[in-house]
Amino acid sequence: MIPAELHYTPEHEWVRVTETGTVVVGITHYAQDALGDIVFVDLPAPEANVEAGGSMGEVESTKSVSELYAPIAGRIIARNVDLEANPETINADPYGDGWLVEIEPDGGVDVSALLSASAYVALTAAG
Repeated sequence: MIPAELHYTPEHEWVRVTETGTVVVGITHYAQDALGDIVFVDLPAPEANVEAGGSMGEVESTKSVSELYAPIAGRIIARNVDLEANPETINADPYGDGWLVEIEPDGGVDVSALLSASAYVALTAAG
């Protein structure tokens, strides 16, 4: 359940680098499983600027509300508007149709501070 081609954050977001140099961000299977049934998602508007590690919205479930954190600094160029009507898509397909936002990074993509799939497996196994 942890795709090897993605990068991860300790806060349980995943990052996919696109061919055009943007990044698509979502929450991991581990995170959606821990949250339970997701009932609401608050995402930043297109053109909003985000800072690496800064808050960029919330995911609300039947259990709790969790902050979403930007894995990189940049500008939001798209958000998954389908989640407004169907937030449960994150539970059903966290690595596909349940994506959250697409970010145009400031100064290019640098994923060196993010976790590899194997490092994320170790993180989730430990805690």
